[in-house]
Amino acid sequence: MSEKPNQFASFEIIEGISVIKIDDGKANALSLPMQQAINSAIDEAEKLKQPLVLTGRSGILSAGFDLKTLAAGGPPAVEMLNGGINLALRLLSFSSPVIVACPGHAIAMGVFLLQSCDYRIGVAGNFKYVANEVAIGMTMPFSTIEILRQRLTPAALSRAVLLAETFTPQNGVETGFVDRVVSTEAELMPAAIEFAKSTATLNAAAHSSSKLRLRSGALASIRDGLVKDNEGWKKLFLTS
Repeated sequence: MSEKPNQFASFEIIEGISVIKIDDGKANALSLPMQQAINSAIDEAEKLKQPLVLTGRSGILSAGFDLKTLAAGGPPAVEMLNGGINLALRLLSFSSPVIVACPGHAIAMGVFLLQSCDYRIGVAGNFKYVANEVAIGMTMPFSTIEILRQRLTPAALSRAVLLAETFTPQNGVETGFVDRVVSTEAELMPAAIEFAKSTATLNAAAHSSSKLRLRSGALASIRDGLVKDNEGWKKLFLTS
């Protein structure tokens, strides 16, 4: 076992599996420094070409973007928003299997990251999976609609995007938010590691090629959506 700590994200190898844990001690806001830390950890995982497990701190994967950066506006806000979607694209197209061990809440950009992993494990509890953009007065971005579209059931997609409905581990599997729910947090990482190890039997090249083939339409739609979103974000955050 080896570990490379970071103020916001750590990289560790556990039983031959790359593990990235994001933890800012608070809500795991996807600030620019947090994004940089996650991308650096993914760089490490990419070199090893082995399954990757992504997880958060106890009770939360991420509550979304850093609100202080959004409130301040300017280029950092635009960069942060673009960076979050590009991080999702990176996970969706990562060459090795990506398993997310979601230890609790996944809100806004946090829920989009949840939907960007190949296999998603949640934990039972009073936790929220919610895209709350409409509830806080924000039109849902084109790109994030496409991130949700490729995983959620049609009915859940409509309710998530239009009504900002809060989903939970209790209904997460049936609506497409997660693939499996374990009973306790103590079971979460062992289950994620065990599942990641089971993917070692896959042919790596076939997995990577099949992933890109399966998601080619979704990836193109997310990228096209991001172009439109970026224009809107520039108008919103770069005009005085």
